[in-house]
Amino acid sequence: MSGLSIAVVGAGIGGLTAALALARQGHAVTLVERRPGFSEVGAGLQLSPNASRILTDLGLGAALRRVVTEPRRVVIRDVRSSREIGQIALGPFMRERFGAPYWVVHRADLQTILLDAVRSMPSIRLVMGRMVDEVTEGSGGVTVSIVTSKGAREEASFDLLVGADGVWSKTRRFLGGAAAPAYRGHVAWRTTIDRSLAPAPLTGDETGLWLGPRGHVVHYPIAGGRLINIVAIEESREPVDGWADPGDGAVLTARYAAAAPALRQLLAAPSQWLRWSLFDHPAGAMARGRIALLGDAAHPVLPFLAQGAALAIEDAATLASLLGHDAPAIPQALSRYEAERLSRVKRVQGAARQNGRVYHAGGLIGFGRNIVMGRLGPEGMTERYGWLYGYRPPA
Repeated sequence: MSGLSIAVVGAGIGGLTAALALARQGHAVTLVERRPGFSEVGAGLQLSPNASRILTDLGLGAALRRVVTEPRRVVIRDVRSSREIGQIALGPFMRERFGAPYWVVHRADLQTILLDAVRSMPSIRLVMGRMVDEVTEGSGGVTVSIVTSKGAREEASFDLLVGADGVWSKTRRFLGGAAAPAYRGHVAWRTTIDRSLAPAPLTGDETGLWLGPRGHVVHYPIAGGRLINIVAIEESREPVDGWADPGDGAVLTARYAAAAPALRQLLAAPSQWLRWSLFDHPAGAMARGRIALLGDAAHPVLPFLAQGAALAIEDAATLASLLGHDAPAIPQALSRYEAERLSRVKRVQGAARQNGRVYHAGGLIGFGRNIVMGRLGPEGMTERYGWLYGYRPPA
């Protein structure tokens, strides 16, 4: 039986994974990306077992192993005193418990691996410098109006449209999602540095998580251990512009002036920072008729659980798994997709919001948090999210 014709809007991590997964199921995919080319600023991603398992099943394991790092643990410290609060078991424990690794990776490395896999599939057509402007849904398919950067317009018809176009998704409006994502009062600073520039105590194969009132810092090695990815969160009443707004490092170090010496040294090492504002949008409709959403287009999630990329990868695999080759049955398949994903992504969104409150707690609440984390121990801290890391898409 011949496959479906599918348009995927957005060639980020979720869109690339969806195109690859759908093509592996025998469908013809047109991947539409508004950017004229691929250039990803330095940033890291965490691929927990629920994501690494899917990417490995797609045949990307060997390529990923050449560029990822597998931290042994997360060490949680107090921002000011550097006192160890607790640990989270990663490394061998994650592999044994969930059957897949917990990797950290440079976003550009993951994007390159996915892009190479997509370009190797003759059933995927990658169209750059194009934007989906209008969508008309009929009983037999979806007609998409695509506009070039120069204003030229063309129309194409597909059996199915998948929106993977990020937090500010334009595809979401075709499902009635008119509400804009809400700013959640935090700005994230991100950068990468050469590992040699970091203070010696923070250069190990582990993830560092520093907790303090009104902010926290995460760092871990990426690019096969050559670089260290750093993300610092601060409270801010006003959002910054765009996804990659330059930040003055002196402002950040001043905000962490009371931090422990090793953390201050780490934050002072980068020559440049980029900032982005943290937005959230409660998960609602993920599919209707012949249109589906995935990743941040459907459910932006705060980064306090490191699940943004993982959820997009899960969505892509689930959609490909549930979608058959019968065009008239697409609405029913998408209904099953929404039913499978909606409660889970809502739970992850809620857990991420809760983590943000816990991470930034002070006073008695922070004191109680520290006691609980210490008593749970490394494996107990990991087991809190067994429901998250053990997820497998439906067969």
